[in-house]
Amino acid sequence: MEVHSAERGGARQVWKRFVRHKLAVAGLIVTILLVLTALLAPLIAPHDPAEVTGNFSASPSAQHWLGTDQVGRDVVSRLIYATRVSLLVGFVTVALYVTFGTLIGMVSAYFGGWLDMVIMRITDMFMAFPFLMVILVIISVLGSNMTTIILVLALFSWPGVARLVRGSVLAIKQLDYVRAGVALGYSTPRILFRHIFPNAIGPIIVNATFGIASAIMSEAGLSFLGMGVQPPTASWGNMLTDAQSLTVLTDQPWLWVPAGFMILITVLAINFVGDGLRDALDSRQ
Repeated sequence: MEVHSAERGGARQVWKRFVRHKLAVAGLIVTILLVLTALLAPLIAPHDPAEVTGNFSASPSAQHWLGTDQVGRDVVSRLIYATRVSLLVGFVTVALYVTFGTLIGMVSAYFGGWLDMVIMRITDMFMAFPFLMVILVIISVLGSNMTTIILVLALFSWPGVARLVRGSVLAIKQLDYVRAGVALGYSTPRILFRHIFPNAIGPIIVNATFGIASAIMSEAGLSFLGMGVQPPTASWGNMLTDAQSLTVLTDQPWLWVPAGFMILITVLAINFVGDGLRDALDSRQ
């Protein structure tokens, strides 16, 4: 009971430090609103995002609040459904590579020796790849769809987490309570997941938060280049593709400004949350 009370007390202290970070609170509110938008997209979107109307590149009106694209699809509806794509790519990608990177980093640091050396050399090899070029090659071979994008982004993002976790575990495993657990004969999984992992989770959470924003930006960039999510599926990145035309940039801002604004506000909100978590989880604050 005392342990649970201490954990609750620690969580309250973290929350108090977090709410003092006003931008982080604002970012959390925006992020929650974006998640709700993604979940409730079928209910709040005024039109089917793939529905082609008779109005091509129509300017904003009462019927189409942000106009229509060059195919005649409602921009507001596509913007709402694109939120699903971006958040799904961000959260699933981070969940995959953070889980894998955390396990690799913990095993590498805890057992050390030749296993640590082999794992770290493999990690170095992955970090040495030219990230964007390799991703473009893989996607061009396997095909550009959401599943491929998530897997490829996760494949080249885990080394950073692995190194971060390894550094934390190397320090934690030297502490007295871990040595005591080993002396008492606790199993390795119990020591790793019940005693070491909870004390290393702070940096992992912060890294994951920033990773979500990075994954969203990567997906938007790939979709803008035509290597990401393909139409008719709506994505903020492929909505920006129309902005490559000078005519669209100057005369039809409703085709690209909303998507660009959504990317900007989403990445800023998630990064603000990451800043707040970093300060809140720092015991020196």
